[in-house]
Amino acid sequence: MSTAEQSGTAAEGGNVKEEKRTPAERDALARQILDKPGIAQIKPEFILLDHRIKISEEFLSNKSKEKLEASKDGNEGETENGASRDREEGPPPSKRMRLKGRNKKRPVNTKLHNSKKMCPAVLHAQECRFGESCKFSHDIKKFMAEKPTDLGPVCINFEKFGKCQYGISCRYGKSHISEEFENIINEDLYKEMQSRKVVKNALYKELQHKLWKKKYDFEKANRNTAQIQTEVRTRVDSEKFHKEGQRLTNSGNDGETVKTETCDSSSVDTSSKTDNCSSVLTSSDTEMSDVGSTKQSDASVCLSDAEGIRLRPQEKKLIDFSNKLYLAPLTTVGNLPFRRICKGMGVDITCCEMALATNILQGQMSEWALLKRHETEDLFGVQICGAFPDTLTRCCQLINDELSVDFVDLNCGCPIDLVFKKGEGCALMGKSNKFEQVVRSMKSVLDVPLTVKLRTGIFDNKNIAHYLVPKLRRWGASLVTIHGRSREQRYTRMADWDYIDECAKLGAPMPVFGNGDLLSYEDLDACLKTSASGGMVARGALIKPWIFTEMKERRHWDISANERFDMLKNYVNFGLEHWGSDHQGVENTRRFLLEWLSFLYRYIPVGLLDQVPQKINERPPFYVGRSDLETLLSSSNCGDWIKISEMLLGPVPEEFNFLPKHKANAYK
Repeated sequence: MSTAEQSGTAAEGGNVKEEKRTPAERDALARQILDKPGIAQIKPEFILLDHRIKISEEFLSNKSKEKLEASKDGNEGETENGASRDREEGPPPSKRMRLKGRNKKRPVNTKLHNSKKMCPAVLHAQECRFGESCKFSHDIKKFMAEKPTDLGPVCINFEKFGKCQYGISCRYGKSHISEEFENIINEDLYKEMQSRKVVKNALYKELQHKLWKKKYDFEKANRNTAQIQTEVRTRVDSEKFHKEGQRLTNSGNDGETVKTETCDSSSVDTSSKTDNCSSVLTSSDTEMSDVGSTKQSDASVCLSDAEGIRLRPQEKKLIDFSNKLYLAPLTTVGNLPFRRICKGMGVDITCCEMALATNILQGQMSEWALLKRHETEDLFGVQICGAFPDTLTRCCQLINDELSVDFVDLNCGCPIDLVFKKGEGCALMGKSNKFEQVVRSMKSVLDVPLTVKLRTGIFDNKNIAHYLVPKLRRWGASLVTIHGRSREQRYTRMADWDYIDECAKLGAPMPVFGNGDLLSYEDLDACLKTSASGGMVARGALIKPWIFTEMKERRHWDISANERFDMLKNYVNFGLEHWGSDHQGVENTRRFLLEWLSFLYRYIPVGLLDQVPQKINERPPFYVGRSDLETLLSSSNCGDWIKISEMLLGPVPEEFNFLPKHKANAYK
């Protein structure tokens, strides 16, 4: 999209005419490039003036390859039989195809066949209960003979935990595999780390079996959901009756009838207001209303051991979110290793990737893996997505009872079609009554704060968040975050911070965070000049995770290429801890590293900029960095991202296949 390959290659292939230009001619051409709209202002000496872009066809989908071939044929001006095309025979040849948009249905790398994997029981020196019928290999000598060369001399898991749970299948096994192919254990370090929970919120087998067999007790969630649904429906019916009464009153001709109807409607209105007050009271002070009703009836209340004594709102955990730096929940790229990188850079609040409530309730390992929390995450929340009050409330009860979290976030901002068409994500914003049932029901089973993430609206130029924010405050939300774009808009325009300011005023005293286009401490300052209580950073953190350091220290960090590469080394080590150091773990780490690099390359070094700070909606011209490594890290071609992964994780396997998310990353 924006940068060049390595500086040596770029100089050879891209700047053929460079030596023939005078400095004045070079500056004039550079200015011509920089004057184009949407171009970041790079210092002229770093710009590649004559760079010729090429397409790496190995990173194109089959459909794009077919279009490219058709485009080439059209540009040659020939007909299907090979004869030259005459202008009078039809329209002129089509323009050369431009790669734009996203690659859909991206391929997934094939996993190792089970026969080439070591049996987990054998790895842990245990007896396999499947015996000869086991689908995994039991032949240790054959496995070690066929095992590829180790990727490095040091295993991060052995160094940190005293034991590598992947044993002989570890791709860094030299440091902990004996000559007899036994897994060496550092007993003292292993015992010390066993007593310390580095990662929390793992799904244990007993709980998984309960969820599989639907034997988990959700009586509390079911009871609260039914009660709140009844209250909301009663209030809605009352409001409809009141409106119908007003309509009949306005259409009446007899003055006496009008008076009678007015009195009736007034009484209905009073009950409606009472219902509204009751619903607000139930959502925020349910326990207090229970106490009041007990006093009125002078009846004693017996609580079963299963139900227990519920916490009053004053006793529930409170969090001061104001003026804290919040890392957005980022699907795919907002994984635990990336959050650890951001914690090291100074972020205050972290939240896991969006998890689907139905998958959590089904005990799916892949979904529960998203909920894991590292010990360094001192203010951590989980974000869940769903469409129905009963499902989301059960999920909240499960999270509240079984996981270590500081808050739960409800995703009402996901724009993707797969989620939206199920009534989840943004779709909840358009269903106010269901939205109320969801928020109040979730709140009723949580001992931690409930937060909500919204967009400005569903449709472009039709904002609805300002209607919802005051309601969310009444329903019991502790924080609302607003992404300053609608679902239809996506990233076509800048975030609307004026509208976020309007919503924040309506939501007071509840804190409202703004989200969108934060890439520097100046952007955060502009955010805090509004009524917003803080800023949530999303793409800005992916482009430069050190943004949190810049925001806290109020400076522009001209981070060196070596420092950025060291950060990638840390990410890889965190990935090997999280996903594993065997073949599958290494390739998972590589995949997520490549996904992150698709954002990381967009950073423009401060020392190369003519105008600081970088703006998120500006792209640079093709340029070279101050070193070969800086140029490589700035490459928009995914072939260079794979080179970076090989520098950190060794050569890619033969069956490796990677297609970038954006088609434009096939350019070099």
